[in-house]
Amino acid sequence: MQDLWVFGYGSLMWRPGFDHVERQHALLHGYHRGFCVYSHVHRGTPSRPGLVFGLDAGGSCRGIAFRVQAHLAREVRQYLVEREQVTSVYAEAVKPVKLVATGARVEALCFLVDRAHHQYAGRLPFETQVDMIAGAAGQSGNNPDYLQSTVEHLHSEGIPDTGLDRLWQAVSARQRGS
Repeated sequence: MQDLWVFGYGSLMWRPGFDHVERQHALLHGYHRGFCVYSHVHRGTPSRPGLVFGLDAGGSCRGIAFRVQAHLAREVRQYLVEREQVTSVYAEAVKPVKLVATGARVEALCFLVDRAHHQYAGRLPFETQVDMIAGAAGQSGNNPDYLQSTVEHLHSEGIPDTGLDRLWQAVSARQRGS
């Protein structure tokens, strides 16, 4: 068995929830971070869905790659399946990611959105995203907090995402009643 790399692009970046021996900025080509998943559990309910991130086809995504020692790989993978696959909206895949600091390429476990799943939202209009995120909450908390945490952590990591910044500004304004 060999070490396991895991690619985080949302809450896994700041709250991986598993032991790791290395953490590196990484770039995944062929997929982008997007609010493309209706959340019926963590950040919404079936009657008032929220939106959470998925790795959707096209573009690229900067995130964090975590290296897990081989003897923990099976346990970490099981933890991630239980955490990420509550409704089976993601497909597990091993994809090449580039470690930004060194340029090295590693194979990393990624959770890609399943476009055939009923919770796949696709590319929703901006105002629809604002409306859904501003008013949703689920078992893991309210949807605006999820967006805010992601934006703040991307900033602290030096990972620019002007689209998410704009979305957070609009959601925040909606919450303030502006």
